[in-house]
Amino acid sequence: MSNNPDNQINPNESNPEERRILIPGSPINPRREFLRSAALFTGTVAALGGGLEVLTRRPGVGSAEAQGTDFAQASRPLGPYDTKEAVTSYQQATTYNNFYELGTDKADPARNAASLKPRPWTVKIDGEVKKPQTVDIDTLQSWFPLEDRIYRMRCVEGWSMVMPWLGFPLAGLIRRLEPTSKAKYVQFTALLDPKMFPGQKSNVLDWPYVEGLRLDEALHPLAFMAVGLHGKVLPGQNGAPLRLVVPWKYGFKGIKSIVKITLTEKMPKTTWALAAPSEYGFYANVNPAVPHPRWSQATERRIGELGRRKTLPFNGYADEVAGLYKGMDLRKNF
Repeated sequence: MSNNPDNQINPNESNPEERRILIPGSPINPRREFLRSAALFTGTVAALGGGLEVLTRRPGVGSAEAQGTDFAQASRPLGPYDTKEAVTSYQQATTYNNFYELGTDKADPARNAASLKPRPWTVKIDGEVKKPQTVDIDTLQSWFPLEDRIYRMRCVEGWSMVMPWLGFPLAGLIRRLEPTSKAKYVQFTALLDPKMFPGQKSNVLDWPYVEGLRLDEALHPLAFMAVGLHGKVLPGQNGAPLRLVVPWKYGFKGIKSIVKITLTEKMPKTTWALAAPSEYGFYANVNPAVPHPRWSQATERRIGELGRRKTLPFNGYADEVAGLYKGMDLRKNF
């Protein structure tokens, strides 16, 4: 493990079928390092070493959803929250992923995405709502006009991308469900199915993956439910068929392959907060002034670029969302 932020990974020539694209590594591979140090008693954890890199899929690997098919209605005007920064390429956005259900290496999700079958798919909606229901993903998607959103994405590990999502505002879904007066939080639960998700055969995390937002966060116009990427159907490795996007928070808040949405009175017990409560808080707002216990959050490496750039408070969305946290100590409520 290198402490040099400009260290680059050497090509692996052991498999001529695969071509590695070098990206300057981060100082550490932090969450996998945490899993090692936590000694989670699985054989897979011992093999989690390595640096940050992008690995293209072998030809023929992956379902249509894994490879990405065109969205029929992908051409839409950009909205008021879109960044004008250069967009991360489709190849990089779909081959350099954190999706532990499909594997802990950055290349694993793309390699294993064919095991995820995003149709048929239903989403159960329950808890403190007046209209609890279980809805087919295509029906749910038809409720809303699809929008393009070009958002910055900042991983807690210290790297970032600019992602062109396609989907609908989370607020529209929440309002349609008619929350009761007791609803204070929204809990999201991902699919639990080791046949589709080989990573769930290990206890690297406590499955299924669970995330949550305060209700006012979920109702913010920036909070988004994505069903597409780069004008294509959302690939399996990026969270097909439905994922959460909250651009002012660290990427692990963006739960993938959602099967359940629960409105609740109590704060959800989220996966990474349970795994390492001193390192990954419930709020997970991007904050360059609050370091992770094992590395700085002051800078980031944009995938596809050399060098590092300064990380912005709330990932550059402070004008829109800082008011949600007025009066809160963001060092304690991290």
